Amino acid sequence: MSGDSLTAPEQISPPEASDFISDVIAGLSSNPRTLPYKYFYDERGAALFQKICELPEYYITRTEIDILDRNRAEIASHLGPNLELIGLGTGAGTKTRILIEALETPAVYIPVDISEKQLHESTANFRKIFPDLEILPVCADYLQPVVLPSPHHKPARNVVYFPGSTIGNFEPDEAVQFLRRVANVCREKGGLLIGADLKKARDVLEGAYNDRAGVTAQFNLNLLARANRELGADFDLDQWRHRAIYNSDAGRIEMYLISESDQFVYLDEQRFHFRRAEKIVTEFSYKYSPEEFSALAGKAEFEFAQMWTDDARLFGVFYFVVRSG
Repeated sequence: MSGDSLTAPEQISPPEASDFISDVIAGLSSNPRTLPYKYFYDERGAALFQKICELPEYYITRTEIDILDRNRAEIASHLGPNLELIGLGTGAGTKTRILIEALETPAVYIPVDISEKQLHESTANFRKIFPDLEILPVCADYLQPVVLPSPHHKPARNVVYFPGSTIGNFEPDEAVQFLRRVANVCREKGGLLIGADLKKARDVLEGAYNDRAGVTAQFNLNLLARANRELGADFDLDQWRHRAIYNSDAGRIEMYLISESDQFVYLDEQRFHFRRAEKIVTEFSYKYSPEEFSALAGKAEFEFAQMWTDDARLFGVFYFVVRSG
């Protein structure tokens, strides 16, 4: 990411479609086979994820919202007035609205999201709710370098807001590299407000990713359906099943699509052979203790300032500041 200005005040256009096919071919050619989790969020995937967030087993979203709601005044006091808030993957903006409502005279909000439709809708909604707030949306993959727009109003400082537990999708070394890029965006006096899922009992974790209604399974299988729709692949969805397990040694949930038969899949004149029970990794989701996560951020030049959590310590909302000197 960069603080350099864009040539236009807004950037609402989807990332290059050619990246999708090259990433899928690379992932299916690797060992173990993978599909990048960032492609979950087409229009159908984003709608399914909204349903996941409402499931009784999926504690993450409602717990984070409750933490933000109960601690909004204290969080806002840490962030300070006249703020530039840069939201990464903030989706529909439910959590961000709680935050902005609590802030003292926020100067600008820059949401960065890969879902074009959701970004359009949330931007229009926020402009109605906060008519005096400068909002500069950017449709982009924030995992790649992103050029951010320069606001008309000069803020006192900026804070990157990264809600949910998306940081857990990174391998730890990749998380440090990503957070270093975020630290460069934050500049002097900047901060990072970030959500992280905390370590807990296996049955709670596995239940959250293997819901009884099968919505997470639909969400996972939509990756294959999207490859069929957009890339001309011929995945037979009936021959794949969803499964998520907690790997306690690695401290992560591992989400898979598992082949139900010995089969071939064709994509872009290439043929991929899958054995029965062979797995495609679609997501890792690392879980951290508060101490582990603070140490991780420390490697990226962030200094721990505060953590807010729920009574059961299921989830943590962390605030870090850029280390001075």
